[in-house]
Amino acid sequence: MILAVDVGYTAQGARAAGVLFEHWDSAALHREIAVDIPLVADYVPGEFYRRELPCIEQVLAQVHEPLDCIVIDGYVHLGEPPVAGLGWHLWQRLQCATPVVGVAKSAFPGTPDTAKVHRGGSARPLFVTAAGMPLDEAKRRVAAMHGRYRMPDILKRVDQVSRGL
Repeated sequence: MILAVDVGYTAQGARAAGVLFEHWDSAALHREIAVDIPLVADYVPGEFYRRELPCIEQVLAQVHEPLDCIVIDGYVHLGEPPVAGLGWHLWQRLQCATPVVGVAKSAFPGTPDTAKVHRGGSARPLFVTAAGMPLDEAKRRVAAMHGRYRMPDILKRVDQVSRGL
């Protein structure tokens, strides 16, 4: 099972979301998870993981299926040379047992061209990073995800769930 996660923030806190799916090219979802979190840490530049990771952990507490991979909205590592990002901290928290793939919609300064994945004929790439899985494999898997557009359908759905849609 693969878990895609995202966190949406409001004035009242956050909603952490997860979408479970069986295969990278799956069109169907196995299950959706939404957890409302009334108190979240303040955003600190360069330490985004301190705000987001506790929210993702609350989604993980709702998952009882064995996971082959976790896909996050964001980066596993940032820039070049790489600095630990949210995905790296998640992978470490999971004791490096479950691969983490980051899919970001915008470039972080210093992101190498090797992170780019083009989907759906879009001129704008996604930026893929990974821990516990070779980058080329992570990029192939993200490219193979279901959906005709730049953003895979399942990643669109987890974003919607995190925003309460």
